[in-house]
Parts: sequence; structure tokens; C-alpha cells
Amino acid sequence: MKQNQIEEGRISQHSRGLGTVTEDMVRERARELAIINGRSPDHLSEADLAEARHELVDAPVPPEAPEGALEDSLPESERWDPNHGSEGTQAVVYPAHDEQTDVEKLVEEGASEAQHDRMVEGTKESLRRET
Repeated sequence: MKQNQIEEGRISQHSRGLGTVTEDMVRERARELAIINGRSPDHLSEADLAEARHELVDAPVPPEAPEGALEDSLPESERWDPNHGSEGTQAVVYPAHDEQTDVEKLVEEGASEAQHDRMVEGTKESLRRET
């Protein structure tokens, strides 16, 4: 029996089906983001790559604080408790699959992609005019 799967991430890019997102696709999107932000596409920052991954596959943006920073802020007596019980977490609630939400998602992605393309072309055009 097939179960409904919630799939996250983009469905299309530049009016083409996206398929499986590759590292090259992430780097190309990061280059476009660098151009939009007025930087050279040859020098990508980690922020550009993280934002590109987030846009293409809905990957979470990495936290700002380094790992272990929370542990270092605790007193040594509280860093490790062998009898510490779990406080538990709320389970993720997945909504039922609805074909209408697929259409809405495509429309939102199309508008977002069109805006992104306009920003890239506008930045390139302004750079051509300056030279």
C-alpha cells in the first residue's frame, strides 16, 4: 500500500522540471545570489550556499551558534546528568495531501522564480551599463 509522502523543495526552476537537486545546481543558484547581492559569482560565501540549499530543497539554514556553545555556558555540575529524564518533544503533524496545495505551491514558486530572474538580469544590466 502506497502512503502519501510529503515532499519538500522546489518542483521547477527557470520553467523546467527540477528533478533531483545536485551540488552543481546549488552552486549555480549561489552564484546567482552572489550577483544579486553585488558580489563576484566566483567568490561564494557559506551564506550563499546555505541560502541556495534552502531555496532549492528547503534545507534548514544552519544555526549561527557553534556546536557545544550551549554546553560551555552551563556550569560543570550541570553538563552531564546520568539520570536526566527526557522532557519529550511534540511530534510533527503532517497535513493530509491536497492537490490544490500542489497548484498553489507551483504558482508561488513561479512568482518567486520570476522575481529572482528579474533581480539577476537587472543586476547584470546595471553592471553592463557601468562598464
